[in-house]
Amino acid sequence: MQNFIIKTHQKGTIYSKPHLFLLNKGMNSGKPQKEPFTNSFVVIFDLEQDCENLYFIAYSLWKTKFWHQHLVGSVIPFLRLNDFKKEFFVRSKIMMEEHEQHVKHIAALKLLEQKEKQFHENINLINDMRRVILYRYCRK
Repeated sequence: MQNFIIKTHQKGTIYSKPHLFLLNKGMNSGKPQKEPFTNSFVVIFDLEQDCENLYFIAYSLWKTKFWHQHLVGSVIPFLRLNDFKKEFFVRSKIMMEEHEQHVKHIAALKLLEQKEKQFHENINLINDMRRVILYRYCRK
């Protein structure tokens, strides 16, 4: 099992080891990202491979709204650091036990992410072409 440290991110802090950020406030709590959020936890790893593996575990927990059951607060819901540490460690350990299946799931998620990016690029190109055609049509 890989080792990682979870703590609250302080604005302006620069991390030398591989790391990822997880949003801790709002209904998107648990959302992972490589760039820091204003209200986030930082997970620091020894190896880049561990960071990549845990990124997709965090992504799947966020997408399935796993963290909603742990949110507290009436106006702006948030995750407590202790609750997050406890649950994230347990869930990541469970999901990493089937390592071969985990690797397949990561490969599938990466492929889907790549296809989604291509799709959005194609949509942007279509919109640009539409704009050009309409511009030429109106300029006659």
